[in-house]
Amino acid sequence: MGVLTSHLKKMDWWLIVSAILIAGFGLVSIYSTSLSKDNFFNFEKQVIFFVIGLALMISISFFDYRVLRNNSYLILILYFICLLLVAGLFFFAPEIRGTKGWYKLGFLSFDPIEPTKLVLIILLAKYFSMRHVEMYKFRHIVFSGIYVFIPSLLIFLKADLGGVMILVAIWVGILFISGIKIKHFLILFLCFILITGLVWSFLLKDYQKDRVLSFVFPYNPLGGSWSQTQSKITIGSGMIFGQGVGKGSQVQYGFLPEPHTDFIFSVIAEEWGFLGISIFFLLYINLIWRILKIAIGSETNFPRLFASGFAIVLIVQFTINIGMNLAMLPVVGIYLPLVSYGGSGLIGTFLGIGILQSIKVQRA
Repeated sequence: MGVLTSHLKKMDWWLIVSAILIAGFGLVSIYSTSLSKDNFFNFEKQVIFFVIGLALMISISFFDYRVLRNNSYLILILYFICLLLVAGLFFFAPEIRGTKGWYKLGFLSFDPIEPTKLVLIILLAKYFSMRHVEMYKFRHIVFSGIYVFIPSLLIFLKADLGGVMILVAIWVGILFISGIKIKHFLILFLCFILITGLVWSFLLKDYQKDRVLSFVFPYNPLGGSWSQTQSKITIGSGMIFGQGVGKGSQVQYGFLPEPHTDFIFSVIAEEWGFLGISIFFLLYINLIWRILKIAIGSETNFPRLFASGFAIVLIVQFTINIGMNLAMLPVVGIYLPLVSYGGSGLIGTFLGIGILQSIKVQRA
């Protein structure tokens, strides 16, 4: 009993409370989007995912993260399992809205990209923590890039541009934190420009190009920019104090597309107003700060890089999703962490927080 009490005291409860409150915003918003359809199945599933995520977070916090740091074979096994899961989508996943993005497990869906993100952060943290004094060697950038390229290619082939962006962001972010040289960064940037041109010319599908073009040239409110036009209207209708939970006209009358996933931030803005989203932003800022504090306080490179990489994922997804909702970025299907509907994303985020708690407890 004394060990349990000591363990719980060492955990970062400010981080946990922030995550729970942010997820609470999501649960309330998903409940609200269910009202207009009088169908609460998604809400009920999200509550179950939330409970499972919390339970796994607490359980993982008792796991010694140093097992991951010290066991390269375990990390590689997890990496190859993720590759198999992503590759298996092409053969075993049902086609939903023109894409094979999830495995169907009864009434549940499983997105293998979520564990792939987490495992890739662990793998890159391990790789660079062992080679931090050799970051001047370009070959380490190339080898680490191969680890990222393989799952990114598989994800791209299943037409998930947003997933590719997140994996690349993890790699680039951890490279910077590990100490990449400026000239190496410039080489990567030039390669990025070249690859982007080739991808646009030969690989992107028409609907993916349409999303980007409708963002750059929002000339047709009934075309590809319709979603973002409605999103901006929804955000603006919240004004200072919001219209109230379940009372947002844009959401309840069905004008806002995908209100429980891509555009759930607009739901929060309409129902809670500027005051509500200010609180929401403060919670997210605190969440990121608590994660970065764990990174700063880490005495070795592996936990520092893992915590930093996890923070990068949350920051990038948060920024892109909010940008999508404000029509400042094109719609690329990136959800809002802890908030948007989806068990894989919610549970995956809580798993990452559980590893962070393990780092915090072991250090304390």
